[in-house]
Amino acid sequence: MMHRAWLALLCAACAASLASAGSPAQIRNPAIDMEGYLRFAKAAAAERETHRVSEDEFIRMSREPGTIVLDARSPQKYDQLHVRGAINLAFPDITVASLKDTIPEKTTRILIYCNNNFSNAAGAFPEKLPPASLNLSTYIALYTYGYRNVYELGPYVDIGASRLEFEPSCAHQACDRTPAEIGREERTLGAGIAEELRGR
Repeated sequence: MMHRAWLALLCAACAASLASAGSPAQIRNPAIDMEGYLRFAKAAAAERETHRVSEDEFIRMSREPGTIVLDARSPQKYDQLHVRGAINLAFPDITVASLKDTIPEKTTRILIYCNNNFSNAAGAFPEKLPPASLNLSTYIALYTYGYRNVYELGPYVDIGASRLEFEPSCAHQACDRTPAEIGREERTLGAGIAEELRGR
């Protein structure tokens, strides 16, 4: 009887030890810091409030020397259509090394925009949920890496009516279509697909 009691106690202790070892509080990874992320995100959010600019301000600032327009969308979406003169550094590729190569001076003025700035161009600028907007992630990441001279395009504009100039990457496709034409083509294609699906 005593032997069984000791055995049961030993099993219970082992089970507790295994459960404790696998609990989230015991899983350590010094390369991932949620508390640090939230701290930087809060600070970035406060600064961002005074660093959102109108379309006209964005255009004016983009033409001034020493300013970089950064597009953090995927290379595929960038190639399809981007603000003229923008450079592409996709968000997953933002690292210490890539930023050092692309924007070595942390005082450089950086202008950012994302999918959620433009309507009627869902192919090149597919809309994300507002809390998941790429502008938010990009702004926080740049702030975390020490870039404080970052400005975000604020408004949500129809790409066909935008005063910004757009271009595709000519190495991958024809460059003779305007954003309005691209938007119309995307809507026509979407309507055709919807009509075909209704006919099935």
